[in-house]
Amino acid sequence: MRADGSSPADVVKPRGRVRWIVCALLFAAVVLSYVDRLVLPTLKPDLQQRYGWSETGYADLAIWFQAAYGLSYLVFGRLIDRLGARIGYALAVALWTLGHVGHVFFTSTSGMILARIPLALGEAGTFPAAIAATNEWFPRRERALAIGIFNAGSNVGAILTPLLVPIIAVTMGWRWAFILTGLLTLVWLIVWLGFYRRPREHPRVTVEELAYIESEPVEPGRPVAWRTLLRQRQTWAYILGRFLIDPVWWTFLFWLPDFFNRQYGVTMLAFGPPLIAVYLLADVGSVGGGWFSSRLIGRGYSVNRARKTAMFACALCAVPIAFATQVPSMWWAVLMIGVACAGHQGFSANLYALPGDLLPRWATGSVVGLGGLSGAIGGMLMAKFAGRILETVGSYQPIFIVAACAYLVALAVIHLVVPRYAPVAPDRLG
Repeated sequence: MRADGSSPADVVKPRGRVRWIVCALLFAAVVLSYVDRLVLPTLKPDLQQRYGWSETGYADLAIWFQAAYGLSYLVFGRLIDRLGARIGYALAVALWTLGHVGHVFFTSTSGMILARIPLALGEAGTFPAAIAATNEWFPRRERALAIGIFNAGSNVGAILTPLLVPIIAVTMGWRWAFILTGLLTLVWLIVWLGFYRRPREHPRVTVEELAYIESEPVEPGRPVAWRTLLRQRQTWAYILGRFLIDPVWWTFLFWLPDFFNRQYGVTMLAFGPPLIAVYLLADVGSVGGGWFSSRLIGRGYSVNRARKTAMFACALCAVPIAFATQVPSMWWAVLMIGVACAGHQGFSANLYALPGDLLPRWATGSVVGLGGLSGAIGGMLMAKFAGRILETVGSYQPIFIVAACAYLVALAVIHLVVPRYAPVAPDRLG
């Protein structure tokens, strides 16, 4: 008997790969969500000059987006528990696509907020729905790997946007950047509704693959109150983990171009190579972190030991970023920041697996929503901290020191809250 409760015979890879097609669809959705999210920031210099946007007006866009995103994360977590991954994801994508394409009707920052809010509301459903689908299609031993793969889509989206959007904007006009990327999302939505079903309802699943997916017992779903979830240590382990690590990722997304400009004089036209290098390394970390814990579980490690070992290795990857402002060349800084981003994504893949590991599947969406709200709040606080530091100190050193320590602190907190990584008994949730 293995540490995760399976016998050696259970872990033989089955015929059939429908679950990996599902994972590919989840990956594509995350890519598209980040492309749609980053079209406006990519066009910001041109639109700001053309329409006279103020910096405070643009800052309001970011604040409203993150506030709406955090609150909607909570709502979508609950909705997906009730509606399921197929309908829940379709609703999220339809909402964000409407908001995304709606940008074409505005030219002021106050008007753009009207489009930005539905974009944020819909995109908040991305990860709760993707994790719900992963919990349906993947047993625990493969779950972190699947999460790591689709989570890598965030980095691919961050790479593709500055490569594609300027070309569309220059050749066809800035509004077409929103229209064409919105059409791609619409195509994904049609494919998702046509292909996705639960494993037992899918016509292409083989008997062997279904048995492999269902090798772990599935509890019957039922409603669960927020107060019941908030009484569970496992819920708080996820909430606190997200609160501590998500702000670092938001800082990487929003502030890296400014860092390269301040520290090394990199202009907007030259941001591409260092940012691509950073996000490619982040992709390696996302897949590698998920693969590492899945590999350890396959070798007989307990889920507790495998997840925390992987998170510890990923946390160590972030430590060198504390010295990124001291290195003699930009590419040394790119390497340190890229390795830190890889550490974040690997850590995140294992943290995203925690709700599925420790709570019944029918409660994971709500817990993921609570964690998303927590991470958004942390991100807003980190943005205030970063702005104040840059205004007063004028250096990224304090920000990078916080980033270097965040993951080790998060792992320590998770271990203190759930030292044995024990699942919640279903009867404790009502």
